Amino acid sequence: MDKGTLYICGTPIGNLEDITIRQLKCLRLVDFIACEDTRHTLKLLNRYNIKARLISFNEHNYNKRSEEVIAFLKEGKNIALVSDAGMPIISDPGAGIVKLCMDNDINCTTVPGPTALISGFILSGITSDAGGAGFAFGGFFPKDNKERKEEMEILKTRAQPTVYYEAPHRIKKTLVLLQKDLGDNRQAAVVREITKIYEESIRGSLCELISHFEHNEPRGEIVLVIEGVANDSGTAEYDSLTTKEHVEMYLGVGLELKDAMKRVAKDRGVSKRDVYAEIHK
Repeated sequence: MDKGTLYICGTPIGNLEDITIRQLKCLRLVDFIACEDTRHTLKLLNRYNIKARLISFNEHNYNKRSEEVIAFLKEGKNIALVSDAGMPIISDPGAGIVKLCMDNDINCTTVPGPTALISGFILSGITSDAGGAGFAFGGFFPKDNKERKEEMEILKTRAQPTVYYEAPHRIKKTLVLLQKDLGDNRQAAVVREITKIYEESIRGSLCELISHFEHNEPRGEIVLVIEGVANDSGTAEYDSLTTKEHVEMYLGVGLELKDAMKRVAKDRGVSKRDVYAEIHK
């Protein structure tokens, strides 16, 4: 018996008309739709008169449901994996399912759709100093104090803009924390309600953004973009450091060696193995 296929299917991030013919066809033809929240997905399906069998697949039931999904796929069932909005897998509990499919020789494919990450960066108006569109993605801004401290140290030296997701009830606190570590004048952008009626992109210094949200209550899902840092030559501050000095910089702020090496690898766009080799020459 042939195995089924897992379709990683994008869905609209706001405007329900941001959906492709292929996505609609996929959602109509699969045997199951594995979704983050069945109630949320039903709104989209009802809009296009799609009748489908839904199974919840989220961070609370991932371990159990991933086994069930793999079992269905082995039986020859085709399944579409969707999140509440945008492309699944990106900052999403379903990330491990792709590896499970690979481990079980099950075909995985993507039915591309919108993502807040790309749209938010485009609407931020922030680019690299070189004029390119390169950026780093940090997922949801860290809540854990240790992780946040590590992230702040990276932001102090990263040349590329950094994109985060953030919740409306946390954005003011996050901006204040960023201002404390990065200073008043670092440029940033808050992009919210992307593709919806009240879509808004606000750009300014961290100080200006804090002032704005003191008078305007933030609403809707948010993409936060932080401008990168460059020295006079237009390169990142750590470009003048050797790999070993770069590692020592992170050790100096309290990171463990393995975490420091991981951060250096991320900064320089190399593997941790390359960093290890350089510092042990």
